[in-house]
Amino acid sequence: MKHSEEMRRCLDDCDVVQMRKLDQHLMPHLREMSDGEVLITIHITRTFSDFIPFRLRAYSHRWLLDHGYPSKLPDELKPRAERIYPQVVEGVGVAVKSSSKPLADLIRDEMSNAVMDFYADNRSPNPLKVRKRVLEVKDKILHKLLGIK
Repeated sequence: MKHSEEMRRCLDDCDVVQMRKLDQHLMPHLREMSDGEVLITIHITRTFSDFIPFRLRAYSHRWLLDHGYPSKLPDELKPRAERIYPQVVEGVGVAVKSSSKPLADLIRDEMSNAVMDFYADNRSPNPLKVRKRVLEVKDKILHKLLGIK
């Protein structure tokens, strides 16, 4: 098998183990790199290599950005890559309906604070746990305001 074919296969498959074995005399710098560093190098290489299918280049672009590394994907391809692998952003919506605006604002602010506290305490961002905590705070505020124990 030709070295170039195997190199391309390693890049396509993100095969760190075989990449390390592949002609270390051609890439002696791989000996000092950890598996994680080799994987980062593979993803960076995939983003700027024209011979890698675009779907894989777009995946590596998103992987690098999600892990805090720069992508070498050309600027003209980035919008297309973002459509294939969009960035996932967490969000929490808080809404309160009341005939009393001050009451609604108070409850909304306390519920929002509960969300912020939940994330500040480094708890897992499980949506069900966040919802449960927000509803507990809302009930507590309502019981306090209505004098219910």
